[in-house]
Formats: sequence, C-alpha cells, structure tokens
Amino acid sequence: MNTVQANNYAIRIEHVWTRFGDASKGTDKIVHKDINLCLNKAEILGMVGASGCGKTTLLREIIGLHTPSQGEIYVMGQSLQQLTSVSEKKAALQSCGVLFQKGALFSALDIFDNIAFPLRELGLTDDNLIERLVFMKLAMVGLTPKDARLKPADLSGGMIKRVALARALILEPDLLLLDEPTAGLDPIASQDFVDLLQQLHKELNFTVVLITHDLDVLRDLCTKIAVLAEQQLIAFGTLESILAQQHPFIQQFFHNTRAQRVFQYQETQHG
Repeated sequence: MNTVQANNYAIRIEHVWTRFGDASKGTDKIVHKDINLCLNKAEILGMVGASGCGKTTLLREIIGLHTPSQGEIYVMGQSLQQLTSVSEKKAALQSCGVLFQKGALFSALDIFDNIAFPLRELGLTDDNLIERLVFMKLAMVGLTPKDARLKPADLSGGMIKRVALARALILEPDLLLLDEPTAGLDPIASQDFVDLLQQLHKELNFTVVLITHDLDVLRDLCTKIAVLAEQQLIAFGTLESILAQQHPFIQQFFHNTRAQRVFQYQETQHG
C-alpha cells in the first residue's frame, strides 16, 4: 500500500496480535489473532463482540495506551509503533479524543475544570481563551455556562456523558473513541446522546470508533461495524453486510428476537 493510500485512512490495523502473560511459563493468553482493518476518515465504526473478546484492549492500542505484541497500527497515517519520543506520541494523541465508559470525570473538579483539563495539560495559560473554549464546547453538547460550576456528583448520567464528550472534543480531535457511550443511560437519554453525536459528526466531520452493545446505536449511528469473536475480526462492513454473515456469533447477536425487531428495516432491504 502506498503512502497516499495509507494517509486516506483514519485507522489502519495490520496483522495485530495481542498476547498477555509469559509463553515460556505457559501463562500466555492470546487476545487478538492477526487483526486487519482499514477505516476511512469521517466514518463511524461500531465495535461489537462478546465480553472478554478484546474490544477495549484494541481501543487502548489505537490510542497508544497498550502496544500490540505483533503487527502495526496507523492512526491518521502515523504508525504508533514508530513514534519513539514522548513529544511525538503526545502530539499524535492530541488528534484523538476519548470518552471512557463511565465518563471518568475528576470528582474533585467542577465541570469547567474537567473540560479545561486537556488545555491546561498542553500548557495553555490564557484564562480568557480557556473560558471561551470551554463555554463553546459546553454549548456544543447542549449545556450552559451555569452548568460549568456543578460537580460531577450533581449530574445525571446523561449530563455526565455530555460533559465527558465536551472534554473529549476540547482539542478539536480528528478521531473520537468512545467506550460504551450509552451504557447506563435510559432509552430517552441514550437517544438524545446518539442524536447529539450524529449532529456533531455532521458539523465537525471527525472519525468515530465506539464500542457498543446497543443495537439502536449500531442501526442509527454506525456507518461500519467490526465484529470480534474467537480472538479474530470475523466481520467488517456495513450493517447490511454483517446481517448477511452466517457466523454463529453474528447469528446469535444480530438475529435474536430483539435484534430482528431493531433491524427489521435492514433485514427487509437485504431480502
């Protein structure tokens, strides 16, 4: 693959293997076997799979928090394994925004300081600029300046997700990674979050990778789906193409009674 082609992808994963433990002691555990994937810029990828199949590990590898045992991962055309200096890695990760499963807000900080945290970590000291940027992101996720002085303990689950999203977007990332973004939310708050993410994606055109078990999210939000099972990437493509696969896990996950109701439109179209 030439450089021009490689740079067209937001994420390119080549022959990634992930092992934990020590093979010489017989304690090694293989999590990923030869994972290969290319995701175009501005796509929304949903990753699904059974518990323990390595979804979160792969997400951590994409943002450089864990290094694969073998293979290579490129993010926005850059190989994470070839970035040697701390400054290079830090610069590469600035293009990524991350929303962890439970928001991971700092409980001792108010909402303003939670959102401002990445700016201050970069060394930004202009308080007026920080304030403008934070209030801009608050408005973007549907919150007000009055909300800025609340503490995480004062927030509903839906508000926590919105604040975490504002913090993930504060550095204007090209790539947004979300771990179970609608987990723990009631159906209304979950749909509100999906609608918000859809709107922001349309406005800002970033690439999204999200882990989810939420069938509605897969149907309404994702342009591509990656299915992990048996330590491998067993399917990758549009929802319609995934529904056509015969693998036992796909049949179990995408063709159970509830899934058939959720995906009825796609099933009809495919038929």
